[in-house]
Amino acid sequence: MSMSANVDHHSRHHHAEPHRDAGGPLWLSAAAGLCASLVGLGLARFAYTPLIPALIAARWFTPAEAVYLGAANLAGYLAGALIARDLGARIGSVRALRGMMVLAAITCFACAVPISFVWFFGFRFLAGVSGGVIMVLAATAILPHTAPSKRGLVGGVIFAGVGLGVAASGTLVPLLLQQGVKQAWYGLGVLSAVLTLISWKAWPAEAPAARNVAEQPVASHGVRSPLVIALCLEYGLNALALVPHMVFLVDFVARGLGQGIAAGSQYWVLYGIGAVVGPLLTGHLADRAGFAAALRAAFLIEAVAVALPAVTNSPAALIISSLIVGGFTPGIVPLVIGRIHELIPHSAANQRSAWAQATTTFALFQAAGAYGLSWLFAHSGGDYALLFVIGAAGVAAALAIELLGVVGRRHRSG
Repeated sequence: MSMSANVDHHSRHHHAEPHRDAGGPLWLSAAAGLCASLVGLGLARFAYTPLIPALIAARWFTPAEAVYLGAANLAGYLAGALIARDLGARIGSVRALRGMMVLAAITCFACAVPISFVWFFGFRFLAGVSGGVIMVLAATAILPHTAPSKRGLVGGVIFAGVGLGVAASGTLVPLLLQQGVKQAWYGLGVLSAVLTLISWKAWPAEAPAARNVAEQPVASHGVRSPLVIALCLEYGLNALALVPHMVFLVDFVARGLGQGIAAGSQYWVLYGIGAVVGPLLTGHLADRAGFAAALRAAFLIEAVAVALPAVTNSPAALIISSLIVGGFTPGIVPLVIGRIHELIPHSAANQRSAWAQATTTFALFQAAGAYGLSWLFAHSGGDYALLFVIGAAGVAAALAIELLGVVGRRHRSG
């Protein structure tokens, strides 16, 4: 399809997906998506990690309570992923996204007041809900308006917000903590509120597909197809692969290698830098090579990067591992959502449904992985290498499933 056809609003058919490819509006929408993922996923989730030692030091919570509060966010994320589609269908995706950004900001302000463990747990859970809803709805509110040739890069811009949140957690949060724990939460709340206001008017109009339910009858078949189910499983295994770095990287460097918290935090900043650049690079690669090929390459590179700390403790290897795994933490997202668009090309409603299914699988594997690996770590006498090996095995299994699918398709077509 030519660029002029994308921009020609007058000749738009009712069944065609309108491409907001006139430059300005498209990138405004992508910026709104970036703000949403930064608030709901970046700040609402990742900013909590560097706050944990401060919460314990200030005697707000015991170490065990602080870890449970981290788990509350993962549980909320799963709940958010489960309710997102219904919420978007009832009140509209854009309204739901704005509401979740407001909720995320409110949870930051609420966490500045440590009334009780239950109070804090409830608002950490709600912060997770906002992230889960945003993860499901943000891209599917924007990508149907985007020309296929730009979907990888636009998806990358949207999810670069997650990386910016990781980067902020390693840089901004320590600065805020110099003023005190309460002030750190207030700072996160103010930043979330400002980003919510900035993006308020930048969202695209609700996609016609959201109202146009009578779409192609390929609908339910597309979501239930073996390829889509396999992709969801691969995405879930990828979530497991990310857990060792996401949860244990700083602790591994600080205590496991005896280098201290400052050194651990430096690797977390590298992880954050990777997370900012990762989705932009993977999205650009997918626009050039196709989403299926980019996904296979990503799984292979990620398997090596996750395994590296189990093989060697050299600073160079840890730097490479932190950057690459950080890059794929949000970088895998535009690849999976783009692959869904390839597998279900003609139905925005089914794309939304499949993406919600994939996000829920990811959330399940991530929560189970975080609990399971934490249990294993405690019962293995603190064996960090085992965690990285399991993570690498998870993404290697995802690659194997993807390659088996390729062989199966060739065999059937042959």
